[in-house]
Amino acid sequence: MQDPFRLRVLKALTAALEQITVANGYQFDLTGKVFRGRDAFGDGDPLPLVSILESVDEKSIGGTSAAFRPGKSIQQSEWELLVQGFVVDDRDNPTDPGYRLLADVKKKLAEVRIQKDNILGFGQKVTDFEFSAGVVRPADQVSSKTYFWLKVRMNIVEDHSDPFA
Repeated sequence: MQDPFRLRVLKALTAALEQITVANGYQFDLTGKVFRGRDAFGDGDPLPLVSILESVDEKSIGGTSAAFRPGKSIQQSEWELLVQGFVVDDRDNPTDPGYRLLADVKKKLAEVRIQKDNILGFGQKVTDFEFSAGVVRPADQVSSKTYFWLKVRMNIVEDHSDPFA
């Protein structure tokens, strides 16, 4: 089964984040611990872990722009994702591991961003890539574990007449 363009981009981002390993110079090992489209995790899930979700309301995030010309199937638009990470709490300083995992993720995202002419291996189909500073929170009503989130924004070029291209 062929994957549409956006899913291929998500899979490439997942693969990039799974390169976060101690052997590659990071503090954590995310091999097999990066998930797409999951917003709920339980006690049986491995920690640390990272989840990639689409932004809930693209218009509420700073006014998403899209360049779409009538009669054309090519569209350039901003696509915003939310990257979340969950860690085992430190008893005395619960958010410390969250800051460490956030730093590892930001380091990897910075490596992705510097591939200006071939971001995530998509050439001119992903034309920009940026991410926020991120926020780290202790366990609360959202999660029973310390967690972080940051926004990732890409400019993508899609051909709606061939979403698998």
